[in-house]
Amino acid sequence: MTQVFRSPAGYVQGRNAIDELGEHAADLGDNAVVLGDELVLDLVGDRVRDGLEAGGFDVTLEAFNEECSETEIERVAGVHEEFGADVIVGAGGGKAIDTARAAREHTGGALISLPTVASTDAPTSSVAVIYTEDGEFVEFHVYERHPELVLVDTEIVAEAPTRLFRGGIGDALATWFEAEAAHQSGATTIFGTRSTRTAQQIARLAYTTLREHGRSAVDAVENDAVTESVEAVVEANTLLSGLGFESGGLAAAHAIHNGLTQLKATHDATHGEKVTIGTIAQLVLEGHDDAFVEDVAGFAASMGLPTTLAEIGLEDPSTENLEVVADVACATEETIHNEPFPVVPADVRDALVGADAIGHRLSAGGRDGD
Repeated sequence: MTQVFRSPAGYVQGRNAIDELGEHAADLGDNAVVLGDELVLDLVGDRVRDGLEAGGFDVTLEAFNEECSETEIERVAGVHEEFGADVIVGAGGGKAIDTARAAREHTGGALISLPTVASTDAPTSSVAVIYTEDGEFVEFHVYERHPELVLVDTEIVAEAPTRLFRGGIGDALATWFEAEAAHQSGATTIFGTRSTRTAQQIARLAYTTLREHGRSAVDAVENDAVTESVEAVVEANTLLSGLGFESGGLAAAHAIHNGLTQLKATHDATHGEKVTIGTIAQLVLEGHDDAFVEDVAGFAASMGLPTTLAEIGLEDPSTENLEVVADVACATEETIHNEPFPVVPADVRDALVGADAIGHRLSAGGRDGD
């Protein structure tokens, strides 16, 4: 089977990088729609408009309606066509960027991904995660094209809520474990091919970067500071994790996340927080030794990430609730079947129980980062 590695055409990261947007985007088109929620547009809308206009663009700003749903995608595509845009800029978090990505699939043209947080690896990918209007996971859409440009201003990222930065660490923490599981099983990536050695090493580098720089990066972001550790972790959260999950492979952690979204009680937890629970459950599911699982869970806790179900809204969940999560995680099309052994819902339910027990044990022993 062939091996495929894909990536965005360009990646730019650094302090005040947003002010260079027009320079980096100048060859992509003439008319741009900038999509972001009202908070994001208030924060960076003027700078994005000024940067694009300096690059010769006509620009319109469009408010995003919070969920990457089919309804919102169609609405944004209509705005794009009405304005006659040849570029769409997704600004803000993963859902706004995914909506811009999906709308571009309807309209054509170029996509610029401009995250204002380092909360997920969505900015670099070709995948849009589709939800209902109520925030329940529906499906992944995998597109042929990546963003033409990903631009990350680390000063803006550092000034965003620290919880979102922590969530990005949680999302990236899964990357190596999932890529390794998919590689061991011989599973295909989202591109329907085997992973490359490059993708596997990128996934590993995401993990080692988090372990080496995560604590000091979180400390800096809590004080709105940009340090070399912040730069390293932003790159891990955004670029390394994005390339690693797409071209390396997904497995149980994100499938369990998708199951967790079905319970309304988890809707206030971020994507990365739910993925963190999925990662610990994956390690339990795979039968890693106690010391290893507790080390990973302890690192997550030191980042201020959840390690118990209660911390993502599931206080004393019923067996029925856990079975809902497990059934969705084990749906036929889910990536949990990339694990190197068969997985059934009872396995996932019990892995969640085991992961939760580890989290409670860590909490009882005291934890750094709360």
